Parts: sequence; structure tokens; C-alpha cells
Amino acid sequence: MLANGGVAAACALLAMRYGLPLLAAFAGAFAAASADTWGTEIGSVLGGVPRSIATLRPVAAGLSGGVTFAGTLAEIVGAAAVALASTAIDARLFVPVFAGGVAGAFVDSLLGATVQSLRFCPRCARACETDPHACGAATAPQRGASWFGNDAVNFAATLAGALAAGLLVRL
Repeated sequence: MLANGGVAAACALLAMRYGLPLLAAFAGAFAAASADTWGTEIGSVLGGVPRSIATLRPVAAGLSGGVTFAGTLAEIVGAAAVALASTAIDARLFVPVFAGGVAGAFVDSLLGATVQSLRFCPRCARACETDPHACGAATAPQRGASWFGNDAVNFAATLAGALAAGLLVRL
């Protein structure tokens, strides 16, 4: 919960004191989390071969860092939905919040493909992101930082969305 909502919650509290830039940061963090969720869920349902955002090589469905055309389009729509809702407060928020959502989703995919811990399950003979794997077997590290899991990726992505939106609204 803190990984996806902590940055947004902190920005919302600070917005009461510091105004529009922190309000944009709140909405940007929320747009990043929304874009990532829409991309993952819709991309998984509509299928297609996910490719690593870093190498463009095919990756197993469900692994972090994999992107599809449908998932990317869903990320854009998810960011736009939050940006559109933010215009109920101030019309100037649309572009910064939208950009923050898209930037956060990009950061999520890039970190998921490069820095996030990727492990291997010998029982299932497949890559995974947890230890132990869902089957109960211990997993071995393959790449990434062992301490940098999906929650760290989500936190960094929402922070990127907040920073992008908060900085852009000032321009």
C-alpha cells in the first residue's frame, strides 16, 4: 500500500500548505500508479508477446519490465483518466499530470526490466520475482538488486510521476 500510495499521500498532505505544485505531484503519483495498473491488467487480458522495455527481447507474461502495445496504450489511457479528473480542480493540471503518469509508468517498466530482482525457480524451470516461488521452491538470483523488489519499483515510479507533474506545473 505504501509503495503505490505513500508518495501520493505525502504530496496530498503537503499540498494543503504548498498549493498547486504539490497538488500536481499528488495527481502525478496517482496517475503513475493508475497507468501502471491499467497497463498490467489490460495488457495481460488482451495478450500479445511482452517484450523487455530494455532489450526488446520477448519475456514471460507477468514479469516486470515486459511491455505490449495494448498494455502501453492502456497506460496512456490510465494516465489520461487521472489527468482528466484533475481538471475538476484546475484545468492547468491536465498536461503535467498526464505527463507524470506516463513518465511514472515508463520508469516502472524500465526499473522492472533492469534493477528489479529477477529470480529463477528450479522446480518450475522459469523466471520469477519472489523467494520462495508460488510453488514453494526456493529461488536463485538471476539479475538485479536482491533488495529491489516490486514495491521498490512502484515507489520509484510514483515518485517519478510526482516529480514530473510537480515540476511541469511550474513551467
